[in-house]
Amino acid sequence: MGKQFYVYIMTTKRNSVLYTGVTNNLERRVYEHKNKTNEGFTKKYNIDKLVYYEILNSSKDAIAREKQIKAGSRDKKLELVNKKNLEWKDISEDWPILKA
Repeated sequence: MGKQFYVYIMTTKRNSVLYTGVTNNLERRVYEHKNKTNEGFTKKYNIDKLVYYEILNSSKDAIAREKQIKAGSRDKKLELVNKKNLEWKDISEDWPILKA
């Protein structure tokens, strides 16, 4: 199996701000967002809840998909999340690395 890449959407506790990102290690990246290890948008706006992700097989495809999602309207992003996570639950809560 080849390397996997992820496009993801995170939000605040009140679901008011959306952030779309891309990574090759989703658990590590979500951990970084939750623990505010990097300066930037997600730290500034307290974005720490994973509500959506997609798995892709190449970095090129992942980056293209991230750009496609970012170029879409807020309504399109809401629609993506609602299709897979209607309750807007933090889907990373059950990951062992994030409980440490």
